Order: sequence, then C-alpha cells, then structure tokens
Amino acid sequence: MRTGLSFLILFLVSFSFTAQNNIDELLAAGIDDAKRFSTDYLAPATEGLMYGINNGWFNHAKGQKQFGFEIGLVANTSFINDKKKSFEMRASDYNNIRFPDNSASKMVATALGHNNPDISVIITYDDPIFGNQETEITLPTGLGSSGVNFIPTAFLQASFSPFRGTQLKARYFPKVETNDVKTGLYGFGIQQEFTAWLPRDKFFPVAISGLIAYTHLDGSYDFTNSSIIEGNSQQVSTDVNTLLFELIASTNFKVLNVYGGLGYLNGKSETDLLGTYVVTDGVLYTEEIIDPFSIEDKTSGVRTTLGAHVKLGFFALNLDYTFAEFDSASLGLNFSF
Repeated sequence: MRTGLSFLILFLVSFSFTAQNNIDELLAAGIDDAKRFSTDYLAPATEGLMYGINNGWFNHAKGQKQFGFEIGLVANTSFINDKKKSFEMRASDYNNIRFPDNSASKMVATALGHNNPDISVIITYDDPIFGNQETEITLPTGLGSSGVNFIPTAFLQASFSPFRGTQLKARYFPKVETNDVKTGLYGFGIQQEFTAWLPRDKFFPVAISGLIAYTHLDGSYDFTNSSIIEGNSQQVSTDVNTLLFELIASTNFKVLNVYGGLGYLNGKSETDLLGTYVVTDGVLYTEEIIDPFSIEDKTSGVRTTLGAHVKLGFFALNLDYTFAEFDSASLGLNFSF
C-alpha cells in the first residue's frame, strides 16, 4: 500500500503516465500524430508538476543566525482549474486521425481531465497489401476520472546559514519505486536577507530577502506488462528542471509573523516514450517502432505568495497560499537549531 510521503510524490508523477496505455495505440496512426496528441494531452500535467515542486522554498524573509540550521517537512497541494482539464483537438492538425462523426474538432481530456462519455477516433494506417485501412480506438482519459482536483507534493528540506542573513537550502526526496513507477527529487537554493546588511541601529520590524532556487525531478513508468501493443521495455520517462527567482518580505517579530513573496518561475520538462512497439493489424501488416518520440515542454510565469509563520522555541509552523497558473497551498513543519 502506498502511504505517507511515498504516496504523495509517486502520485504526482504516476498520474501523468498511467493513461499512456491508450496513447501507445495512437502509434498506428504514425509517430507524428501520436506525438501531436501526446504533447497537448500531457502539457498541463507537466506544467502543474513544475509549479508544484517549487512551492515551500521559504517561510520567512528573516535569515537565520550565523551557523544556524533548520530542517523540516513541506507538504503542498496544487489545485487544478477547469481550463487545464481539456484541450481542443482539431482533426485538421492530424494526418491519419479523424472523428467518427467527421467533426472538425472536439474538446477532449488532458491528463488532468476526464472524457465522459468516452471519445473515439478513427485511425487510418497503410497496409502494404490492402492499402489504407481504418480502425477505431478510444482516446485516453485522465486524472479527472478519479474525481481528483489537486496535485500533492511533499519533500524534506534543510537550510544552513554560514553567514548572518545567508541561507543555503536543499530539498530531497529519495529515488523510490512503487507499482512500476520510479521517481526522485532534489533541489538547491540560496536565500539572502538584504536587511541584514543594514546597521543594527537601523533595523525595522520588516525583513526583505531574495531567493534563487533550482529543482530537479525525474521519473519513469514501465507499462510493458499492461500495454495493448506488443513490444518490450515500454516506458514513459520524464525529466524536469526549474529555476525560481523570488523577492520576499516579512515582519520581524519573535513569535508570529506574516510574509509574502513575488516570484518568477522558469521550467523545462522532457518526456520520452521509450521501448519497442510492434504495430500490427493482426493479419498481414506489422511495423516495429523503437523509442517513438520525445516531447519538450517549457513554462514560465509570475507567482505571488502570502503566508503566516509561528515560531515556538526551536519549533516553527508556517502556512501559505500561492497565486499562479496553478494555485497552491503549502504547510511547513520546521525545527531550527
């Protein structure tokens, strides 16, 4: 059974892969058509992934004391809005795919949505003996089929202050494997309090700092045993890299503080459909396709964070909400020494 942190981070990666079992059927229409559909289908999921793994990097603008150390757990939930659940699939964008009723276009589910009822398409393929042949397949549905409207993430995070006002940060989730899904995460960042450079007699009850953070996530889903198309080593692999730039301000009291941040996210993901796929009509036509395609997705955007931080001795709790392309809420539990 998936429990705790393993469930949270495995869920994040696996939901965008599990519908790939239907996507491999689209290879019969040709690599170009399969790639086109997969690009539109997966893009909202990978974008949500990039936003989700960048929350919780800060909980205060005030830097730690020199040689101070903090370790904590960050749990985050990104919310999925309706516009990310579907995309317009235009028949004119495809060479060998059309709708059974000859519609020019239809709104179909992304990896975050759900087709209800199912939506089918007609695929045309070239048989070496009989020429153009057709077959009907059902388009993949997405996360919405489970009634889920959020993307959870969680990771361990630590920071160390070699100088007053400077925090070196790191976050990590070890490489784990569950139900043919492997995933891992790590990241590094530096946060500098600018007000720490002011003379002590010029201090105000407000701290201002800047943050630069890098986060990497990689994962894979092996669906060889459940694939409809014959072959071997069939899997989806994703690699995500992001940079976050944030300007942070907070009150500077001993126990209760509020904080806010204005940031800019820049991210890139690459998703590969790997393995060998034997496309056949079951009679005469057979084609072997190896490592069919790679999809690259980039995202960038401004985000705004508002939160509150409570410190009781060496224990601290923070809660914040981020407004962005994917709104999110984060909860942090921290211990400082």
